[in-house]
Amino acid sequence: MNNNINFKELANKYQTPYYVYDFDYITKQYQELKEAFKARKSLISYAVKANSNLSVVKHLGDQGAGADCVSIGEVKRALKVGIPKYKIIFSGVGKTDDEIKQALEFDILMINVESEAELGRVELMAKELNKVARISIRVNPNVNPKTHPYISTGLHENKFGVDIDTSKRMYIKAKQSKNLEPIGIHCHIGSQLTHLEPIKEAINIVADLVRNLKSALKIELKFFDVGGGLGIVYNNEVLIDTNEYAQTVLEALFGIDITVICEPGRFIVGNSGIFVTKVLYEKVNGTKRFVIVDGAMNDLLRPSLYDAYHKIEVVGKSENNCDCNVVGPVCESGDFFAKNIELPMTQHNDLIAIYSAGAYGFTMASNYNTRGKVTEIAIEDGDDRMIRRREIFEDLIANEEEYIK
Repeated sequence: MNNNINFKELANKYQTPYYVYDFDYITKQYQELKEAFKARKSLISYAVKANSNLSVVKHLGDQGAGADCVSIGEVKRALKVGIPKYKIIFSGVGKTDDEIKQALEFDILMINVESEAELGRVELMAKELNKVARISIRVNPNVNPKTHPYISTGLHENKFGVDIDTSKRMYIKAKQSKNLEPIGIHCHIGSQLTHLEPIKEAINIVADLVRNLKSALKIELKFFDVGGGLGIVYNNEVLIDTNEYAQTVLEALFGIDITVICEPGRFIVGNSGIFVTKVLYEKVNGTKRFVIVDGAMNDLLRPSLYDAYHKIEVVGKSENNCDCNVVGPVCESGDFFAKNIELPMTQHNDLIAIYSAGAYGFTMASNYNTRGKVTEIAIEDGDDRMIRRREIFEDLIANEEEYIK
């Protein structure tokens, strides 16, 4: 992450709150993962949901990345900025018929199927369009990823994927269908993963399934999608080494002629981004100190949703720390960025930087309390540019006012 960003200069130029992303860091992270898999046919397919700004997606597409999408809107974003259709995957537990039809018409690489019922809908939509749907099946290996329960996806208690026996039935059905072509298999056990063993266990289980499909059912798959989920440093996490991760995947797939797909999101953009907000004033209730800022939970939801930790600093101040809560103006007790942290005393218009906000920050933002979404800024080669303008009131009511009676 670029440590030379001038937050005050950006605040004067673009106002606050704002998100700023270091595009050079994004490039570095992408290249690190691409290099780790260079010994194998591979595709790094960026998880668009982490940060779906068109400029971010295009920047990664320009590097050669594909796109892992979980809505038809994300598919359209990827296509809009020039990511080739043969590098786009459409995942997600609940795809509508219309979304499935559009994905088939766009002729993307494959649709990642997560249930027998969904496979039936994909087959029906393909038949109606007189097309053959290229599909992968998401296998749930029932492995504990050792992460936050909200972002765990690889256990049977999670809504994602199907068990081994169900997947075999689905592959048999797909092979026998005139409108389905099984070309891939997918396994993603969770996000913010910091332990290699669960990943290794899951991939070995699914690799054995690939071998079994080939030997017993004569189904030869072309793509092994290992998902994403590699963690980043928010606080003091010890991370998985990228090369060890890649080596674990390649060892599991030894002897299988298959292209590896990896779907990083947070790993690439998480620590590229900083959310910057300004102090409105301080307030003391009894013995409790509150630092009230102009950003809020509608701008950065992770602390409220996950009780997530983000490193927070008062720009230009580092001494005389005392306990406080950093809170926003939204009318909810859950509107906070941090509780019981040590920060210097602040004054009106002091800037507060909230780090590791490049993933699941702006992309989860809302207009709660009729608050406009904030400006997004890119820093590349030392230059800044706006990549999304701040919303104004007229933007928020544009889809409503003509219907007023």
